[in-house]
Amino acid sequence: MNNKTHKRVEDTRITISELMLPSHANFSGKIHGGYILSLLDQIAFACAAKHSGQYCVTASVDTVDFLNPIEVGELVTMQASINYVGKTSMVVGVRVEAENIRTGIKKHCNSSYFTMVAKDEDGNSVSVPGLIVNSDIEVSRFLKAVKRIEMKKKRQDEFDSEDFVPHNYIKELEGYNVKIKL
Repeated sequence: MNNKTHKRVEDTRITISELMLPSHANFSGKIHGGYILSLLDQIAFACAAKHSGQYCVTASVDTVDFLNPIEVGELVTMQASINYVGKTSMVVGVRVEAENIRTGIKKHCNSSYFTMVAKDEDGNSVSVPGLIVNSDIEVSRFLKAVKRIEMKKKRQDEFDSEDFVPHNYIKELEGYNVKIKL
């Protein structure tokens, strides 16, 4: 394996921290989810650009579950790393923690997965370096990304095909909070 064509996960890992201000709060006094999403997109871009050496765009975002609210005055730390690389795309995993700076208590607030695509000056997708994984957790993250990609493709193939017939799925909707009036 030519290491010039591959990069280690730790070589492109990025960490940012920011103090949450009242201007970042929503009407209930918690930090606005949209603000956190903006920060997530920024760190995912930085990580992907660092890995690829190219300008990158967000292709998709998977799994944005807000696990715990973030309070004004807490220090939010985001850690991003490349979890998977394809030909032109990368999956960036981002972990979000908030710390009460008075007590030192930390809480996990979010883990998200951004698919980023490397672009050249003309906006064409370009190849990205491969990934060197050297720990069980890095192998696990790579495999989880592969499985998410496979599941997404299977879902698209099943529901976005010209052969899709909604009536074949009506029985599966029983027990859900939906009324079907076709």
